[in-house]
Parts: sequence; C-alpha cells; structure tokens
Amino acid sequence: MFNEALVDLLWEGTVDTIYMTLVSTFFSYVFGMVMAMILVITRSDGIRPQPVVFRVLDVLVNLTRSFPFLILMIAVIPFTRWLVGTTIGNNATVVPLVIAAAPFVARLIEQSLLEVDKGVIEAAQSMGASTWQILYKVYLPEARPSLINGSAIAATTILGYSAMSGAVGGGGLGKLAIMYGYNRYQTDIMFATVVLLIVIVQVLQSFGDWATRKSDKRNG
Repeated sequence: MFNEALVDLLWEGTVDTIYMTLVSTFFSYVFGMVMAMILVITRSDGIRPQPVVFRVLDVLVNLTRSFPFLILMIAVIPFTRWLVGTTIGNNATVVPLVIAAAPFVARLIEQSLLEVDKGVIEAAQSMGASTWQILYKVYLPEARPSLINGSAIAATTILGYSAMSGAVGGGGLGKLAIMYGYNRYQTDIMFATVVLLIVIVQVLQSFGDWATRKSDKRNG
C-alpha cells in the first residue's frame, strides 16, 4: 500500500521525468533543427543543392536512428561521463536522450519544412532573399503549426526513452518502476508509474494540440 514515503518518491520521480523530458526535447530540437535545415537546403531540389553534404548527413541521421536506445545509452557512457562527470542520474540521462532523439526530431522538422509551398520559396528567391532569410522568414513561419505539433510528438517519444533509461542508471519514473515494481514485485508502484506516465503524455499532447491550433493562421 502507499505511504507518505512512497508518495514522495512518486512525486520526485514525476518531477525528474518531466525535467529530463523537457530539457532533452529542447536540446534535441536545437540540434535537430540545424540538421533538418541542412538536409532541406542541400537536397537536390533545395535552395542550395550540395549532394555530398546531403548524403553524408542523411546517412548519419539514419544510422543514429537505427540504434536501440538502451544500446545507445550504454555505448555513449564514456562520452556522458566526460561531459557531465557521471553516468547515473537525470543529467547523465539527458545526454543519450538528446543523441537518440535529435535525429528523430531532425526527420520530423525536415518533413515539416518540406511541406512549405514551393511557390512561396520561389517568390522569396526572386526578390533576392538570402538562404538564411528564406529559412527564418519563410520556412519557419510557414511551417510553425507542423513544427509545434512535431515537438509534442518528440516530447512524448523522449518521455518513453526516459522511462527505459531506468534500466541502466537513469532516474525518474522508470527507475521507480524497475526498482519497486519489477525487482520488489510491488505491482501497485508499477501501476502508479504507468498511470503517471500516461497522464504526462496526455498533458504534453493536449498542450501541443492547443499550441498548434493557436499558431495556425487558418484558424483565425
């Protein structure tokens, strides 16, 4: 049965999970945005075709996405230790989360940018807009609703990764599920962590849907 100590643990685990998810989503979007922009402008029909750059980055993104998260988390332990000084806990978990999620986010952003009307891009080019002006004044504003929706998808995916990280030293609800629900056969704790994860997913997705609607010019 639940007691005050376990409630405190669940609260702490929830806060840790939200922290890891939001921080990892932010940095994944930063790196993913850079990769997506390069992929979009260097593709054969992009505004600055660079076949070699596109192929190299395209392969790199695909290779990184193909790694199962738990294996990737173990593989980058030396880098994680060098970067944050430890391989356990919330901050250490953020490192592999970003490495795993950034390529996935890059694909989401790439698809959002590719949905932008090419006529608008060609109009900007005809007026002499530079590459950066087209990116920041055409691509990003036009793709804003899709980008926001993609961020919600990315956050829920990263949330799932963060739960898995409990198996190899990560914190949050995943750690509680394994420590108490699996190792100690406390099914009530396991059930509680699952419910909390579902609630967090629903909140993230609902907020993403609301923000997407608010940013869509077609909705007023």
